[in-house]
Amino acid sequence: MGPSELLACRDVSLGYEGQSVLAHLNLTVREGDYLCVVGENGSGKSTLMRGLLGLLPPQSGEIRRAPELEQGAVGYLPQQTRAQRDFPATVYEVVLSGCLNQKGLRFFYSAAQKSAALMNMGKLGILELKDESYRDLSGGQQQRVLLARALCAAKRLLILDEPITGLDPAAAQDLYKLLSYLNEKEGMAVVMVTHDLKSALRRAQTVLHIGRSSLFLGTVPEYLASPQGRRFREAE
Repeated sequence: MGPSELLACRDVSLGYEGQSVLAHLNLTVREGDYLCVVGENGSGKSTLMRGLLGLLPPQSGEIRRAPELEQGAVGYLPQQTRAQRDFPATVYEVVLSGCLNQKGLRFFYSAAQKSAALMNMGKLGILELKDESYRDLSGGQQQRVLLARALCAAKRLLILDEPITGLDPAAAQDLYKLLSYLNEKEGMAVVMVTHDLKSALRRAQTVLHIGRSSLFLGTVPEYLASPQGRRFREAE
């Protein structure tokens, strides 16, 4: 892999029980990239996320990861379920749990991990909420908490699955601004599955459109000029 490459899919097919959902995918995610993954429901976006996270091995081809990503240093923001929204813990406990995959055999968080949790809460403007109950927060506040948690795990890559689902428009724009800040100022690569095409194209550098029979990967202007981009816009 090149020095700036974080993830590389080479002729990858992904699926379940011998059935391919995605086939012949070639994709490279580099430092500082902002990739939006769009497509119809059921086209394979969540399957791709599982593959990138290492939760689903390829049926064929190869997914290569930078060495630090092999150690689990990916920040992941999954779609929230009702059970997760009602999770009975303080904001600080939720954010700190993002450090779990770095603990190794230790049973206690280190001072450095606690410091990182506080720093990430400060960065996202939720430090004053640290002793609040997570379940009592608004949807937008909860997404900030989960983003701070993801940052405790992430070194260079954030993967988000429909992060604005259930958020009101103001909270959604707030989350987009935070992601742009992390991408532009902190150099964090962002890979985001989204159905919010208009906002995604305003911020993305690259678009992966997953169709039922075709894949498109290119820059935003290339996507807007493509048949997939035109059809998807008309369907919005």
